Amino acid sequence: MERTLIIIKPDAVQRGLIGEIVARFERRGLRIVGMKLMQMDRDLAARHYAVHKGKSFYESLLDYITSAPVVVMALEGTDAVKAARGTIGATNPADAGAGSIRGDFGLEVGRNLVHGSDSVENGEKEVALFFGESGLLAWGRDVDRWIFEKP
Repeated sequence: MERTLIIIKPDAVQRGLIGEIVARFERRGLRIVGMKLMQMDRDLAARHYAVHKGKSFYESLLDYITSAPVVVMALEGTDAVKAARGTIGATNPADAGAGSIRGDFGLEVGRNLVHGSDSVENGEKEVALFFGESGLLAWGRDVDRWIFEKP
């Protein structure tokens, strides 16, 4: 089973979309193994977005992601990274398909509602950054046998 990190960003939290976004991942079949509402501090934001350091949008990205609460989730499932990114939609909401989170609720790149890990390796790193070793639950849902071919 792969793991991926999802961040429901400040714009989605402020717009009251937490429940809708969580529901889309659950309906997709992904299992929540960690979730918390938090106010991200600048240090954590800088570590999470370190790959963008030096880019023109870096400082404004840190300002934005620390401006209001976020919800972080660790999701687990078969091809979890790919499944989550399909559910989220293209980075630019104008390019995101109808039915995706960004396609249905977003208009601008700078307010694109959700972050999702872009690779399995980054998913593992990002989940560890936000949840550590002991912040995740190992559990099975009764419905898992109807979603996953392998236990």
